[in-house]
Amino acid sequence: MSEENNKIQETPEANSSSLQLGRRAEKVGIVVSNKMMKTVVVRVDRLVRHHKYKRYIRRRTKFMAHTTVECNIGDKVRIIETRPLSSRKRWRVAEVLQKATL
Repeated sequence: MSEENNKIQETPEANSSSLQLGRRAEKVGIVVSNKMMKTVVVRVDRLVRHHKYKRYIRRRTKFMAHTTVECNIGDKVRIIETRPLSSRKRWRVAEVLQKATL
């Protein structure tokens, strides 16, 4: 009986230690608009390989991100995935990596 209790008690601990939560997606981009309250638009550039010609193509995507820190146009920021905050906001600014130079 005691062996069964030990097995039952060890099972949740073993599962919780082996279970790893998913990491939130992170992207680095440049602020292109800060005209909204507590929201900035971040442009993320990426390279995609063309399937036929095997050349790299530059693609851009714009994300709306929630921010509580001061961000200006041209700042390089890191955004992380979060719960939906509005109809278009699913990201938030984690930190400002580099301030824009004037």
